[in-house]
Amino acid sequence: MHARISAAVLLIQLISGTALAVENNQPASAPGLFQGTAEEQAACSPDANKFCRDAIPDTFRVLACLQDHRKELRKVCLKVLEDHGQ
Repeated sequence: MHARISAAVLLIQLISGTALAVENNQPASAPGLFQGTAEEQAACSPDANKFCRDAIPDTFRVLACLQDHRKELRKVCLKVLEDHGQ
């Protein structure tokens, strides 16, 4: 269970971290917090913004939203989800 929650937090951070940091004029990452690669962020940011804008910044709501829209996600974002066990 802990691993699944950690994967969820990681995934949402990589999806929404940079966009939220820009909006809030804050650094994109907290010290020690993995945000995913630039490629992973680029893969899912459009889908998160398209389908889950109202859920941002709540990481668990964004993850649930992406899972709800799994059939509509672009293949690159779906791969990121799958690579992180979601």
